[in-house]
Amino acid sequence: MSLFSRGKKRVTVEEAHRRTQGAHAPDVLLDVRERGEWDAGRAPGAVHAPLSALVAGAALPQAAQGRPLVVICRSGNRSQQAAELLRERGADAWDVKGGMQQWAAAGHPVVGARGTKGSVA
Repeated sequence: MSLFSRGKKRVTVEEAHRRTQGAHAPDVLLDVRERGEWDAGRAPGAVHAPLSALVAGAALPQAAQGRPLVVICRSGNRSQQAAELLRERGADAWDVKGGMQQWAAAGHPVVGARGTKGSVA
């Protein structure tokens, strides 16, 4: 089966923010960027699982297992791939249109590795 053959499940950054931020947020924001990008800046509360690791067969981090996933990358390309891969594995996964670039442009917080203001790499 080719990638994306089951149709795309996408959300805007506003929907992603609503679904993943706050103490009682129902979904997990899964960041599939590589370590350097993650360290430069990420959304608060995001869980890290690089696409390269997922493609190699890595399991989801414990905090993301069994929960609906909102998948984000830098621009939205890798998150589409990751969301499809995760759906093939049985997860309820949606990707974020525009990724972290759009997240930051919308004024949502981006934190760095030490909890300081981060940037989208």
